[in-house]
Amino acid sequence: QVQLVESGGGLVQAGGSLRLSCAASGRTFRRYAMGWFRQAPGKERGFVAAISYTGGTTYYADSGKGRFTISRDNAKNTVYLQMNSLKPEDTAVYYCAADTSVNSIRSGLPTNWGQGTQVTVSS
Repeated sequence: QVQLVESGGGLVQAGGSLRLSCAASGRTFRRYAMGWFRQAPGKERGFVAAISYTGGTTYYADSGKGRFTISRDNAKNTVYLQMNSLKPEDTAVYYCAADTSVNSIRSGLPTNWGQGTQVTVSS
């Protein structure tokens, strides 16, 4: 098990940027693939991005390709989501997730979830 705490959410105007962070507890962070999901009001939680445990491979939902970048710093037990050119439709609660299998994350079935951080993009 790993505990995850997100930060960095907030209110931003359309076209702006935000960087989300997710700090993980424990000494086994480097064994976990990591990911980001989001849930907008009235919608199901959906996949945003994932990164392999080495950081060498990344995956993105079509909605974020070219605008979002996922990265990790294994020395700091932290994964990031840099979001640029934000749109009002990016408004959602963003969740960090961890699993030993990146495919479990991509399938929407990670073992570990954070509590979420709110991102609001105004038009």
